[in-house]
Amino acid sequence: MTTAQTQELDVQPTPLALLLLGREADPASERGVDCPGDLPSPSDPDLVARARAAKEKLGDKVFVLGHHYQRDEVIQFADVTGDSFKLARDAAARPEAEYIVFCGVHFMAESADILTSDDQKVVLPDLAAGCSMADMATAEQVAECWDVLTEAGIAEQVVPVSYMNSSADIKAVTGKHGGTICTSSNAKRALDWAFEQGEKVLFLPDQHLGRNTAVRDMGLSLEDCVVYNPHKPNGGLTAEELRGAKMILWRGHCSVHGRFSLDSVNDVRARIPGVNVLVHPECTHEVVAAADYVGSTEYIIKALEAAPAGSKWAIGTELNLVRRLANRFAAEDKEIVFLDKTVCFCSTMNRIDLPHLVWALESLAEGTLVNRIEVDKETEAFAKLALERMLALP
Repeated sequence: MTTAQTQELDVQPTPLALLLLGREADPASERGVDCPGDLPSPSDPDLVARARAAKEKLGDKVFVLGHHYQRDEVIQFADVTGDSFKLARDAAARPEAEYIVFCGVHFMAESADILTSDDQKVVLPDLAAGCSMADMATAEQVAECWDVLTEAGIAEQVVPVSYMNSSADIKAVTGKHGGTICTSSNAKRALDWAFEQGEKVLFLPDQHLGRNTAVRDMGLSLEDCVVYNPHKPNGGLTAEELRGAKMILWRGHCSVHGRFSLDSVNDVRARIPGVNVLVHPECTHEVVAAADYVGSTEYIIKALEAAPAGSKWAIGTELNLVRRLANRFAAEDKEIVFLDKTVCFCSTMNRIDLPHLVWALESLAEGTLVNRIEVDKETEAFAKLALERMLALP
């Protein structure tokens, strides 16, 4: 349908459509609005020089964080690279930096704001860089879930464990209910701790990390796990199902890792004899069960660093990282391919591009604070409590 036909029919974009396009804001969502002002043109040949000049002008006042999934044109300006929690801690360790420019997504910038001092200002170059997984759980939905658990008579037995890939609101709810946060690398330690505190765990927002950790790493069965769907009455579960479960998994997932399938694994094994399949634990259970190795982003990087020359690897994680690792280790004759034939970037992570970074750095260099991410004090206090419980894990 053409634009003219749409206008003739008087078709108006829905609020959801505008939200997905980054043209509207939703306080309960990770997605925001485009930055104000005029962005540099993506075709501007001077973008790299402009970014470098603005960063040099700011000096020690700015600290640029780059998540592993960022595109190369952005990652080249990062002072440090890493996963979301590592970057937040790195920011906290640089109190002299007035501005923390986080090249990642919204929940990561929130975590950095929680862990840094009040004098530091966290900036997200594009407020529309959200996270679909984080959007799959809201504080209101979790409050409704807690009411369901209460009505089933099990709320006092349940300890919430929230993945780092969640909003500050979800981290705060977790802290209020005596729970902790986890990363993909310490999820087992977090669950071990949680089961020492209570009989059941509410794991959110990623069902796959929760299921894979419980079944693969802790020896629980698939029957011990149920999936709570916030869009169905009572989560789509009966009281008996809730009482019988050990792991209550929130119905959420990563749009990137969730696309890998068992067919992807079988296909790459047929195409590349002797290939090692290495996937992230956000992948589905059947993909994780079929893989040779499973681990966090940092685990994936270290595994490839230690891999022998001439080895072959199919990686199930975000494409920017896989491509960067393939280029890095090509000289060592390590064959590294993307697990799926279909190209799969993290679309919201890729909203942070060079024009947005240049705009943010130049604005700061001119004394204009833009796109600040600031968590309110009450939310920050409870979210920090949950994060501190994670930091205290053995």
